[in-house]
Amino acid sequence: MAVIRKKEKKEIGQISTTSLPDIVFMILFFFMVSTSMKETELVVQFKAPEATEIQKLENKSLVSYIYVGPPVASLQAKFGQAPKLQLNNTFSDPEQIGQFVASERDNLNEADRNKMTVCIKADKETRMGIITDVKQELRKAEAYKVSYAANRAAGNYRY
Repeated sequence: MAVIRKKEKKEIGQISTTSLPDIVFMILFFFMVSTSMKETELVVQFKAPEATEIQKLENKSLVSYIYVGPPVASLQAKFGQAPKLQLNNTFSDPEQIGQFVASERDNLNEADRNKMTVCIKADKETRMGIITDVKQELRKAEAYKVSYAANRAAGNYRY
């Protein structure tokens, strides 16, 4: 006849936590190196128009952005609802675009200055008058490579 014995409880050894701080700091360092911070804080509302013929920008480090649209809700009491121009983090006038382009060019390498692209991110409800003013100032600043931000339109399109 078989004898049934109670199994003795075996104690489980403690988990060594001596390397845990090293692992935490490695992960923290990894995310600090691989994460990029948001460069500009939007002070205008921006809803991109839809387009069918869209191309991705190749080298985004050579792109400078100009935002056009109505101020965000928290700033509408002070600035109204008319479309405004945002260069970096502040509202600007179209006359300041030349100075903006010059400072953005100065931040680039000598070899990359002629490859600089200016991307206009305009709200889809913005009138063309302010866009035309921006384009005229870009011509005066000799910034001839201009792109427009848009979202891909829904539908079936050939690629």
